[in-house]
Amino acid sequence: MTGMRSWTRVAFVLAAATAAFAVSAPDQTPPAVGDTAPAFTLKCLAGQDHSLADFKGKIVVLEWTNPGCPVVQRHYKDGLMPAAQKTAKEKGVVWLAVNSTNPEHSNYREPGELKKTYDEWQAAYTGQLMDADGKTGTAYGAKTTPHIFVIDAQGKIAYNGAVDDDTSGRKPERINYALAAVDALLAGKPVAVTTTQPYGCSVKYK
Repeated sequence: MTGMRSWTRVAFVLAAATAAFAVSAPDQTPPAVGDTAPAFTLKCLAGQDHSLADFKGKIVVLEWTNPGCPVVQRHYKDGLMPAAQKTAKEKGVVWLAVNSTNPEHSNYREPGELKKTYDEWQAAYTGQLMDADGKTGTAYGAKTTPHIFVIDAQGKIAYNGAVDDDTSGRKPERINYALAAVDALLAGKPVAVTTTQPYGCSVKYK
């Protein structure tokens, strides 16, 4: 009987641990490279709806952004991000900035103010999309601003990570991982570097 009670207690503890794990597990697991990119429909700064499906058959770059982040500011004020956006667009690539800053955070800016700021920074993206509830950022697993995802023409994630290898902003020459992925896809070649550690400020989710 003592042995049976011991096994009963062990079984109860294991069951409780399993239940606790199940409750605390994330609601969704972000897609890996090679997985289908999560669908979304978000409003741009002009208030129009844009869906990932609108760009079917095209390479799409998603750039998580927040103008209150010093790293984002550096990339724009130094001209690095606008230059990458311009280069990609000239090759027929769609470049979408995504802003997942929640409205209660001090970094949140209304669309009109965002447009003014990014115009001053000479942004050359296709558009900036508002993700105030953070659902799209969470679906992709966006962690930082900036954080880059490159989606191939088949709608699969081809790259996930930092925009480049210059975390300090001091390198005279840098590797732009986003553009490298774009060039490989356009050439019909495998992307050499598919994942890197994104760097920057945390995305300001709710």
